[in-house]
Amino acid sequence: MRQACHPARAFTSAVTPSVTLRGRAHIASTRSIVHDERMLRFMFVGDSMTIGSAGEHTWRYRLWQHLRDSCGRPFTFVGPRETLHDRVTDAPTSCAYAEPGFPRAHLAGWGEGWHHMTPLIAQTVRSCRADVLLVSLGLIDLGFYTNAEQTAANVRAFVANARSANPRVRVAVMPVLHNIRVDADETFAEQVAHFNELLVKTVADLDDADSPLLLVPPPPGYDFHTDTYDGTHPNESGEHRIAEAFATAMAEEWGLGGPYSPGPPSP
Repeated sequence: MRQACHPARAFTSAVTPSVTLRGRAHIASTRSIVHDERMLRFMFVGDSMTIGSAGEHTWRYRLWQHLRDSCGRPFTFVGPRETLHDRVTDAPTSCAYAEPGFPRAHLAGWGEGWHHMTPLIAQTVRSCRADVLLVSLGLIDLGFYTNAEQTAANVRAFVANARSANPRVRVAVMPVLHNIRVDADETFAEQVAHFNELLVKTVADLDDADSPLLLVPPPPGYDFHTDTYDGTHPNESGEHRIAEAFATAMAEEWGLGGPYSPGPPSP
């Protein structure tokens, strides 16, 4: 069943801004998608850091603001879910976005990881007609379900399943970010470090000209002491840092959008 907030509003952008892209030599190659005029359909795939909780903007909203102003082609966000997590009821039932005026669709869930999303991704990509997957997963897997090697194997299965539904799907994936548990639990920290190393190899192995994979570097300067409200979940500055990391990687590698600007502080 679709987790929906009503009324839902769709937003697109066809703005072609006058900006200088920070890119590399291959930015104008077949990997570039900025000159395609079709509607570009992004889908967020993530855990509690991506779904967010009641009263938050989420980094999804921050990235939407950026793409709205710099994407250069029509786009929207897609997915089978729209809600935030309600920490009072411990369920994904809240529609209380700090700013609801953006396409809120996603595939993210509190306490979910590669372990949970891999079986869902083929049908979801197919039904939502997703073109680009923006993925931030792994913390839950390593903390509760699988070790680094098993988690990396799930990444490979996830990509294979997504490509079975859309052979030209693009996937941008962020490593597991440093959080409070990494500081407190040496074994967990070792698993996170090992998985992040395996993720680099996995992305390199699976990258394909028809279905590019993009490793999104961790946000520069990201610090769980100042960029989260509880050691894990992003606050306003953390939302901007994560959105900027994805935005910068897509601009540099795929020629999509321009330099990230956080805009004025939220009221």
